This record gives sequence, C-alpha cells and structure tokens, in this order.
Amino acid sequence: MSGAVTNRVLLAVALALAAVYLFPLYWMYVTSLKTQSSIFAVPPEFLPGAPQWDNYATIWEVANIPRYIGNSLVIASGVTLITALIGSGCAYVLARYRNGWIDAALFAVLMLQVLPPSLMVTPIFVGFASVGLLEYPRFATILAFSAKTMPFFVILCRAAFMTVPRELEEAALVDGNSRVGAFFMIVLPLARNGLLISALLVFMNGFGEYVYSASIIADNRLQPASIGMTNFLQPNVVNWNAIMAFAATYVTPILAAFVLLQRQIVNGLTAGALK
Repeated sequence: MSGAVTNRVLLAVALALAAVYLFPLYWMYVTSLKTQSSIFAVPPEFLPGAPQWDNYATIWEVANIPRYIGNSLVIASGVTLITALIGSGCAYVLARYRNGWIDAALFAVLMLQVLPPSLMVTPIFVGFASVGLLEYPRFATILAFSAKTMPFFVILCRAAFMTVPRELEEAALVDGNSRVGAFFMIVLPLARNGLLISALLVFMNGFGEYVYSASIIADNRLQPASIGMTNFLQPNVVNWNAIMAFAATYVTPILAAFVLLQRQIVNGLTAGALK
C-alpha cells in the first residue's frame, strides 16, 4: 500500500471517529429545535422539519440563563485565579529542582489527577463543614475544584517552564537579580503561552463544573448553569428540547473559544514535549 493510499485511509478513519465523537453535539443542537413529539419520532428526524427557534427565547426567559451563566463565570474565574497563582510556583519548582523528593512530589501530583470528584466530595464537604466554609458555598466550591484542577495545571506548566533555558536565569542572577525577580522578569514572560493555555483549559473545566456545585451549593441563586439544567427534570415529564436549548446556549461560547484558539491550545499542550 502506497503512502498516499495509507494517508487517505487514515484520514477516512479519523473523520469517521470524529463524526462518532461529535454526533452527540450535533444531536443536542438538532433536538433543541424540535417539538416534544418530534423528539420521539420513529424513525428519528436527523433534521428538524420546522425548527422551533422559540425554544431558545422561552428558556432564556423561564430558566434565568444570565444568572446561571454568571455564576458559572464566577466559579470558573475564581478557580482559574487560585490555580494559576499557586500552581505556577509549584510547576516552576518541579521544573527546576530535580531530586528524589521532587520526583516523589511529581508522582503524587500525577496520582491526584486520577481521583474522581465523586470520591473526594464527601471528605471535602465534611472538612469544609467543620471549619465553617459551607457558609460561603460558592467560595467553598471554588476551593474544592481548584484542588482538583491543580495537578492538571502543574503538569502542563511544568513542561512550559522546562522550555526556558536555565542560562537565562543564571545570567539574571549574575546581573544582581534575585531568584524571585528572575522568575517574574525572565521565566514567566518566556513561558506565558503555556501558562495562558493551561489557564484557559482550567477555566473551561471550571465553567462546566457540576459535582462540587451540586454537593456544596444549595441556594439556587448561586448555582452554576450545569446545575440549572436539572431544573427541567420533573418526575413525570422531561422537557428535552428545553434542556438541549439550555445546553446549547451554555456550551456554544466555550466551543467557539476552543475552535478559535485550537492552534494555540495544541502548541501549549505540546510545549516541552522534547525536554
């Protein structure tokens, strides 16, 4: 098999897998434009016969989407800020100082990343209750999810810091700069692309946070959009078109940001791959 044929076969396989992966997203948008009866039509309608654009206007008025999305933005911004401030220093230490203890710390960071939120939510809830943090549920949610995203951020930023030559820091130290000064004036500017992409990915994760919000935030006025969608789940009737319209409104800005910044995201994720 020639190289051209192999490339075509691989491209066809990649497109088929992409279609399978993206089909739920397509079905979300299609369902959001259907009536309740057409959702359960047999055979299924892959294109809505008469698009119900009013579904979006209805959920915008009924579901109070601006408040929910505002809460999601507050949580995502808080998580990103805390993670970036603490995680940057941790990633720098792991990138510059290599010994057995640092390797053990890095291994611990990697292990923390595999723990599911559902496993951690109960001890975190009990701990927060004992110190009174549950009186500030949104701040408690931000802290809890920051602990979850920290390993992910540290691992990505460590690779970005490893791309900065040590010689530049040593030159700054010779010129009379301190280690902290060299970090802020030399290392951070050179690693900013990796840091920004890591922060963007953390923001996206925080924007879609569900588990900690559902467990910690009881006040409906403070809940994010991921929780707001559950308001359409009723005992006997489920308004699937309303849920999908809500989900489409909620997800589209993040998808647009990801599509526009996909090249920068890929470059940030591969930074330091050769180190």
